Amino acid sequence: MRVKITKSKNSESFYIIKSIYENGKNTSMIVEKLGTLQEVTEKANGQDPYLWAKQRAIFLTEQEKLEKKTIFITLSNSKLIDKEDTSLFNVGFLPLQKLYYELQLDTLCSSITQQYKFEYDLNAILSSLLYSRIIYPSSKTSSFELSKQFLTNHSFDLHHIYRSLDILAKESARIQQYIYEKSLAIIDRNSTILYYDCTSFFIEIEEAAGLKQYGKSKEHRANPIIQMGLFLDGSGIPLAFNLNPGNTNEQVSLKPFEKRVLKDFHLSELVVFTDVGLSSITNKKFNDHPNRGYITVQSLMKLKKHLQDWAIDSKGWHLKDSDKEIDLADVELENNPSIYYKECWIHENGLEERFIVTFSPKYKLYQENIRNKQIERTIKQVESGRRIRTNRNQNNPTHFISETYTTEQGEVANDLYLTIDEALIDKEKQLEGFYGVVTNVDSGIDEILKVNQGRWEIEETFRIMKSEFKARPVYLRNDERIEAHFLTCFISMVIFRILEKRLHEEYTAESIIKALKDMNVLRIRGTGYLPTFKRTDITDKIQNTFDFQLSTQIIDKEMMRKNKQISKTKKVRKMEQN
Repeated sequence: MRVKITKSKNSESFYIIKSIYENGKNTSMIVEKLGTLQEVTEKANGQDPYLWAKQRAIFLTEQEKLEKKTIFITLSNSKLIDKEDTSLFNVGFLPLQKLYYELQLDTLCSSITQQYKFEYDLNAILSSLLYSRIIYPSSKTSSFELSKQFLTNHSFDLHHIYRSLDILAKESARIQQYIYEKSLAIIDRNSTILYYDCTSFFIEIEEAAGLKQYGKSKEHRANPIIQMGLFLDGSGIPLAFNLNPGNTNEQVSLKPFEKRVLKDFHLSELVVFTDVGLSSITNKKFNDHPNRGYITVQSLMKLKKHLQDWAIDSKGWHLKDSDKEIDLADVELENNPSIYYKECWIHENGLEERFIVTFSPKYKLYQENIRNKQIERTIKQVESGRRIRTNRNQNNPTHFISETYTTEQGEVANDLYLTIDEALIDKEKQLEGFYGVVTNVDSGIDEILKVNQGRWEIEETFRIMKSEFKARPVYLRNDERIEAHFLTCFISMVIFRILEKRLHEEYTAESIIKALKDMNVLRIRGTGYLPTFKRTDITDKIQNTFDFQLSTQIIDKEMMRKNKQISKTKKVRKMEQN
C-alpha cells in the first residue's frame, strides 16, 4: 500500500491506495481516505503529516498480511489440560507499559538497584504494582497474585514486594522529580498553574501512631487517618504529593510543601490555585511574590456584609469581551449558558487583592434544584417527630433544622422542638448562582476564569484514587510502606492521566479502566492467543493510539512478541496539549 496525494487549487487530499489485478488489468483501489491536509495534520498530532500518512500505510499493509494468514488449531476433548496451568492473560496492561517505558522508569529502577545493591527485580515489582493499581486494585498480597494474569514475566516473590516498599519510600521525592522531568519529553505540561488540595485516607488500625492520627475524616470513619496533599499542574497531571499526620491543619501543609516543589522541580514563575479551606493569610502572603501568584476560592457566605451586598447586587455585571453593563434582573435564566462577572480591589490584612464574582444562570438553577430537594427532606424529618442528629455541613439537609428547648412561654424545658430555619434558607437562596475568587494576579478575566474552571480535575483525581484505584483503606502499618503505597498510587495516576490525554479525553476514566481490565486473551499452546474481549470503539482507539494489534481472530506468537516489543519502546514523539 502507498500514499496518494491529490492537489487542487485550495487543498490537498490524502488517500491510501493499493495495486490490484482485476479483469486482466493492473489497477488501484482506495483503501482509506485520510482527509485533507488540515485533517491529516490534526490526526498526526504534532508529527509531520506526510510521514504519519506513510506510517499509516505501512500499518495497514501489515494488518492486511495478518488477515490473510490462516492458522489451524487442533484440540482434543480427551486430553486434559496441564494442572496449575494458566491460559487466560490480560494484555490491557500493554498501553500502561508503553507509558512506563516512555517515562524511563526502568532506567530509574536500575539506578536505585545499583545504589542499594539488592538482587530482586525492582523494575518488575514497580511496574507490576502500577499496572495492578489501575487494572486490579487491591492489597499488596492480592496484587501479587492478580499480577500473574499479565502476559509478562513474573520474576519476584511476595516478600520482595514488601522489601521494595521500604526502598521506594526512601526515594519518593526523587522519583516524583524524575517522573516530572521525563514526562516533559513526551507531553507538554503547564507548570505555571498549580492546583493544590488535601484529602484524607483512613487506615485499618485502631491505635494512632506516626502519620496515622485521629482527625477530621472526610469518610467519617472512626479510624486514624493520613492526610495527602497533592499538586496538580495546569494540564491536569499530578506533579507531586506529600503525606502529613491525620490531625494536621490543611492550611499549614501548603507552604513547606510548595517550598519543596519550587526547589526540587526548579520552578520559578507560577500561580497556585487553592480551595476555600486552604485560603489562609499566611499562604496568600507566601505567594504574594514578584514571580508567584495565587487564586483562591472565596466563600460568599463568610464575606463582610458590605462586600456580600456588593457581590450579589444585580447591577454592574459584564460579559467577557464587552464593556456594556448588565443588570441581572434583566437576565433570562432558562437555557442561558453565559457567565457574568464583576470585580473590585480590596485591601485587607496587608494584602491588595482582586475580588472577582461570577454569576451563572445554569449554576443557579442547579443549586436551586438541590436546595428544594433538601428542603423537602428536611420537612419530612421535622414532621416525623424523631430526634435528628443535625449537621451544619451545607450539603446535608439537616443544616436547615434549628433545635430549641423551650416552653410556649419561652422558658427552658426538657422537650426538644425542631423548626426549619427560614432565615438560613433565604440567605442561601440569595447566593445561588454566585461564585467568588480572590487573587493577586492581574491577568485577563478570561484567563482567571479558565484557571478556576480547571479546579474540578484535582477533585476528580482524588475521586479516582479512592474509587477506581481503591487507594483506601490502607492495611499497611509501617509509615515508610504507607508512603510507598501512596507513591504507587501517585505514579499510576500520572500514567493514567497521560493515557487519557493520548486518547484525547474522549472516554470516562471508568470506561477506560474497564476496557483495559477486559482485554484478555486465551493462550493456545504452540500456536498463539485468542482474544476473549469485546471489540469496541474504545479498544480500537487504544490499539490505534499505541500501534498495537490485538483484535485479530487469532494473534500468532510473532505478532504478540511485536506487541510486547512495542510496549517497551522508549522513543516517542512529544504530544502537545491544546
